[in-house]
Amino acid sequence: MEDAVAVAAPFLSTATAAGAGDEEEEGFFAVYDGHGGARVAEACRERMHVVLAEEVERLKLAAAADATEDGGAARWKEAMAACFARVDGEVAEDDEEEDAAEQTVGSTAIVAVVGPRSIVVGNCGDSRAVFSRGGVAVPLSSDHKPDRPDELERVEAAGGRVINWNGYRVLGVLATSRSIGDYYLKPYVTAEPEVTVMDRTDKDEFLILASDGLWDVVSNEMACKIARNCLSGLAASKYPESISGSSAADAAALLVELAISRGSNDNISVVVVELRRLKSRKKGSRQNGR
Repeated sequence: MEDAVAVAAPFLSTATAAGAGDEEEEGFFAVYDGHGGARVAEACRERMHVVLAEEVERLKLAAAADATEDGGAARWKEAMAACFARVDGEVAEDDEEEDAAEQTVGSTAIVAVVGPRSIVVGNCGDSRAVFSRGGVAVPLSSDHKPDRPDELERVEAAGGRVINWNGYRVLGVLATSRSIGDYYLKPYVTAEPEVTVMDRTDKDEFLILASDGLWDVVSNEMACKIARNCLSGLAASKYPESISGSSAADAAALLVELAISRGSNDNISVVVVELRRLKSRKKGSRQNGR
């Protein structure tokens, strides 16, 4: 099992969120899909939310509630970019102290900061964030696959090549074009995240973060349908042997079981966040190693 998940709610310091009552607190949620070993994913789990909170404080960002106001989106993107770069740099320093094999270890990172009025998502790799709004599945990230036209152009402009070797891979090796770590593939593989800032509405239902072990075999729409049924209490009657409740953890577990039943051979990590109940801290995660 090379994946890792992280949940920190709230994750900002009291000083950063000064003046924002309990209802203004942000939650941090993330999935890290490791490859070549679990070390980088574990480092991300331990460090990413800590470093992001430091960058938010350094940039004097207000609560995530203000992410789309007065240039807040641009500053959140700056904070995310600085955070990913710092964590990637820490991993690179560790690589230099280890043997050459450690330089082949890496991890994707899909990170979400959920506030009462905004959601900020940073993505590096092919894990994915999808949320349900009014019954419609809305992707909040775009997978960094080597054959994605703009990613292919970026890799080749840096001097690298994308080779179709059992799927499109950077230098015929890595099936994602962005990641934390993978020091031996830089600069072709970058740790720079793509950042999405989305306003919250009263139609928002839940957020799903998952590694590609889920998305390889389950569509955005199907994942949201399954999670919605579970959170509404409908899944227990359809899957009585495996699911007995209607919590976010149950929804995450059901999505993992669905991916396994559809033949996913990859590690599967899923985090489900109930957006309507964030204030009561209802969220859940599930992992499966294959």
